[in-house]
Amino acid sequence: MRLSAFQNEPFADFASAENSAAMERALAEVRAQFGHTYPLIIAGERIATEQTIASINPARPDEVVGYTASASVEHAQRAVETAHERFATWRTVPATERAAVLVRAAAEMRRRKFELCAWIIYEVSKSWAEADGDVAEAIDFCEFYAREMLRLDSPPALAVQMPGEQSRLTYVPLGAGVAIPPWNFPLAIMVGLVVAPVVAGNTIVLKPASTSPIIAAKFMDVLEAAGLPPGVVSFVPGPGGSVGDALVDHPKTRFVAFTGSKEIGLRINERAAKVHPGQLWLKRTVLEMGGKDTIVVDETADLASAAEGIVASAFGFQGQKCSACSRVVAVAPVYDELLDRVVERAGSLTVGDPAERGTFMGAVIDARSRDKIREYLDIGRREGRIVLGGEAQSEGGYFVQPTVVADVAPDARLAQEEIFGPVLAFIKAHDFEEALAVANNTEFGLTGGVYSNDATRLARARDEFHVGNLYLNRKITGAMVGAHPFGGFNMSGTDSKTGGPDYLLLFLQGKTIAEKQS
Repeated sequence: MRLSAFQNEPFADFASAENSAAMERALAEVRAQFGHTYPLIIAGERIATEQTIASINPARPDEVVGYTASASVEHAQRAVETAHERFATWRTVPATERAAVLVRAAAEMRRRKFELCAWIIYEVSKSWAEADGDVAEAIDFCEFYAREMLRLDSPPALAVQMPGEQSRLTYVPLGAGVAIPPWNFPLAIMVGLVVAPVVAGNTIVLKPASTSPIIAAKFMDVLEAAGLPPGVVSFVPGPGGSVGDALVDHPKTRFVAFTGSKEIGLRINERAAKVHPGQLWLKRTVLEMGGKDTIVVDETADLASAAEGIVASAFGFQGQKCSACSRVVAVAPVYDELLDRVVERAGSLTVGDPAERGTFMGAVIDARSRDKIREYLDIGRREGRIVLGGEAQSEGGYFVQPTVVADVAPDARLAQEEIFGPVLAFIKAHDFEEALAVANNTEFGLTGGVYSNDATRLARARDEFHVGNLYLNRKITGAMVGAHPFGGFNMSGTDSKTGGPDYLLLFLQGKTIAEKQS
C-alpha cells in the first residue's frame, strides 16, 4: 500500500455561499434526528438497556440531542473480554490492511463533514469554525496514523550486526485497551484515542464522555462503513465511577488511553498500577490531563498581535480547551495598554447559540460547569479586578461572558487552578525574568506562549519555559497534526505527543530477533 505524503485537512471557508448553505442544511437535517436512542455495541452486537444517557444541547438545555444506552459493569467486563479475544485475530491482520481502514474512515468523515460538524455544534456548543476544526483534526488523525503505521511496519536496520548473526527490531501490538476521551474535542480526541491503537494492531473498548456520546456513536457508524471488523472497537457509554473503573481494573486490560481532568487522570494512573489476579502485565497508561496555560508579553512585543492571539487562545470554544490561555503575564511597561487592547477585543465577541453562523462563543458544557465558573468569578472579585464580563447566565443556555480579571497575584487561586471556562487572569511582572518565573509557577506544563521581538529572550523561553507545547509570537491553541505534536509535562500528563512520530510507539512494544547464520 502506497500513500501520498500526509497533508492536513483544509478548513471549510464559511464565507463561501456553497459551504454556508451546506452547513445550514446539515444543521436542519441533524436537528430532525434529535431524540434517537443509540445502543451499546459489543462484538458487533447492538444492545439496548433500560437506563439511558441523555445528551443535552448546552445552548438550549430543554433540547435532548439524543440518548445512548448506559452500560453496566457486566457490559464493561464483557467488552474487555471480547476485545481480548478479538485481539488474537486483529493483531495478525497486515499493517497495510489496518491502515487502509483508517484511510477509508477519513474519506467517510470527509464525505459527512458538515453533518458531523452539526452534531458537534448541538452536542457541545462549538461554533461553526470550532466544529469544523474538530472534524478536520479527526480526519488528520486517521490519515497521519495510517502513514505512521506503514513507516513503523518496516523499521530501519539496526545500527550494529554481530558477526555470524542477523538481528532485527520489530514492533508488536500490546493487546486489548480502553479509550476514555473528553467531551471538549468530542470527535477529534476520541478518534485519535481509538484509531492510533487500532492501526497498531490493538483492540479498543471506547467509553465516551457522558456529555458527548452521540458524536461517538456516529463515529462507530463511520468505522463500520470503513470496513472495521466487528469487535475490534466496542462502544460502552456509561458512568465513569462504575463502568470506567471496571474497564481500567479488568485484568485483561493491557493499556488505558485517557484525556481529561487531572483528578480523573490521577485516579486512572493509580488504579491501573494495581496488579489484579490473572493479570500478566503492567498496564500502560497514556494520560493527557489539564493545563493552566500562560502567555508572556514583554515590552518589545507587537501588542496588537499579542492581543489578537490572547483573545483567540483564551475565549475560543469558551476557554474549554486544555491548551487555552488562562493567564497573561505582562511586563509593567506594557501591562495597561495590553490589558486595554484585550478587553476591547474580547468585548466585541458574540456569545449565543452556535447554530447561528455569526456566533463566536457558545455555551459551556453543562450547568455544573457553569456553576463552577461562577464560583471562580466570585473568587476573581476578591483576588483581582474584573474589567470585562463576570456574569454567568442563570436561565436558559449555559452561557458565560468572556471575563478578564486584572491585577491577579501569581499565587492566587485564579492564577493556579484550572477553571476550564472563559476566565482570563492578568498578572503584572516587573521584567521578563520575573514573567518567565511566573509562567513556570504552576503544577501544570501543557502549553505556553511568548510574545517578544527580543531574540535572546525567545531563546531563553525555548530552554526554560517548561511546557510540552511552546508557541512564540502566535496563539497557543490550535495544534496541527504532524506539525505540533501535542502533550504536556508535570500534572498535564505523560507527554504523549498526539499527532507526532512517537505516538504509535505508545501502543506497541519492541521485539528484537537475533538469528545465528550458518
